[in-house]
Amino acid sequence: MGRHPARPATPSHQESSGAIAVVINWGCGRIFGVKHAILMFGLLALIGRPISAAQLTLAPANTFSIAVIPDTQHYRGQKSKAQPDSSKPTSNPVFKAYAGWIADNLENQKIVFVSHVGDIVDINNREQWTVARQHMDLLHGRVPYGISVGNHDMTRAGDSSLFQEFFPAERFVKLDWYGGHFRKLSGRPAVSGNNANSYQLFRAGGMDFVFLHLECNAPNNVLAWADSVLKKHSTRRAIITTHMGLGPREKPKEARDYYDAPKGRMQWKKCHGERGNTPQQMWDKCFRKHANLFMICCGDQSRTQALHQSVRGDQGNIVHEVLSDYGTNGMRIMRFVPRQNRIEVRTWNPVTRQLCLKTSIVSQRNQHQFELVYPMPAQEKK
Repeated sequence: MGRHPARPATPSHQESSGAIAVVINWGCGRIFGVKHAILMFGLLALIGRPISAAQLTLAPANTFSIAVIPDTQHYRGQKSKAQPDSSKPTSNPVFKAYAGWIADNLENQKIVFVSHVGDIVDINNREQWTVARQHMDLLHGRVPYGISVGNHDMTRAGDSSLFQEFFPAERFVKLDWYGGHFRKLSGRPAVSGNNANSYQLFRAGGMDFVFLHLECNAPNNVLAWADSVLKKHSTRRAIITTHMGLGPREKPKEARDYYDAPKGRMQWKKCHGERGNTPQQMWDKCFRKHANLFMICCGDQSRTQALHQSVRGDQGNIVHEVLSDYGTNGMRIMRFVPRQNRIEVRTWNPVTRQLCLKTSIVSQRNQHQFELVYPMPAQEKK
């Protein structure tokens, strides 16, 4: 993290052609296409309205929540970066606290889905993967979930063999909410294959959702598959989690740049070599084209930590991009309030049992506790 005080993270104000950042106007547009066209009333991107309560309240009736687990790299004991010489068993108290709290609060927070943004492990070894699966087992079979493969979860060349061993497609195929995964037709399945890229289907609040989980810097063949999934399920409301998204727009040249450089959608990458796509390329090649997409979740940037921006896709739809890489400071609860066309985004620390109002890196409260306005029409079928 460094000792230097952080410059407050701010949304990007420059986007490629066809997209605008920090949308604060009223507008009309299609969400699902002609057949499911609706009028989009209201402020479509309300950035920064703070949440006043210091505690996370119980979810009211007629709401539902999506829990987002940030990077869980905080391993301890043997085979860990923090304690490489330790003889103690490998553990991850933070990961355990996050998954355990979600499992204990599925009902009172009305949690209908859980998304992990990636960097499930810190060092890509069996000891850490064993612990990761133990903690995700607290949720398995109880709530739909998906996992994005981060750069720490694969090699630089994109080999995610251990992730695929511990979280294979076979673990999910019999669950009715599991939509499927990218299937490689040739080459090594260890790269991008098996469950490294997947999608889930669920229903909440009278609305149908498709949730894509894409690996870090997904190559073109994966993006073509993602494009086909979003087209196939164009009448469902779409969310994507992929590991890299928001952060320093240009690749930092010095350590200080991770904190101070202009922030927005990143134009650099870490994995898959020349085959890999930057977050900006993933947006341009795939994401921006789909009218049903309304949110992209990401992690990766612990020195940006918390950032959100809203942009307009090619079809006029508003897409909320939300970064969370909190370390030990908390996880995200996104509470959907359909009757008020609002998503309450709250950063909650299950360890301290408090809302995160500021951190040493991001002092602005409205980057941790804020609201997004998203149209959820009453006329959709119950």
